[in-house]
Amino acid sequence: MFLVEAAIGWFAQSTALLADSLDMMADAAVFAIALVAVGRSARFKAQAAFSTGIFQLVLGLAVAVDVLRRFLYGSEPKSSFMVGIGLLALCANLLCMALLQKHRSGEVHIRASWIFTKNDALANLGTVLGGVLVSLTETALPDLVLGLIICVVVVRGGDRDRPQRPFECIARSHLRRKLSKRRAFVRLSGSPRK
Repeated sequence: MFLVEAAIGWFAQSTALLADSLDMMADAAVFAIALVAVGRSARFKAQAAFSTGIFQLVLGLAVAVDVLRRFLYGSEPKSSFMVGIGLLALCANLLCMALLQKHRSGEVHIRASWIFTKNDALANLGTVLGGVLVSLTETALPDLVLGLIICVVVVRGGDRDRPQRPFECIARSHLRRKLSKRRAFVRLSGSPRK
């Protein structure tokens, strides 16, 4: 879906559609990483959640560059494409949210998938609204503002919504292993190790 949205976004000169397509690409990466993390250690899952957050941050910065480029050089977004593709993308994200619904409070990598999909659905609604506003105002400004808003949502989703601060999870996991080894040594040797 993100390839279709990116191609049409480029054709329609819409920052909002391009931003939304990059956000959907991030979601696809999140799902792929989440599937790889199934059955793995808590440390691996925390690192998977962290890496998806970093990926979101990088994509958010790419969107910011595109907004600036279109602001400086101009664009004429086609509102009908914004509304149509925005609605199609919204349907795809609502389907993903329905599939994740019963697992959204589960493990860290699945929670990350839920958060990113929810943010994407909000971006889809914004794209539809932006298309309507572009049509009514006959300017590119709503599209640029919406592209910037999606950028902020993507960056905040990549930063704030990274579940449970993965470095802390990794550090706690490492500390537990160390303590477990120390306790095993004490039991075997009968004296504490220094």
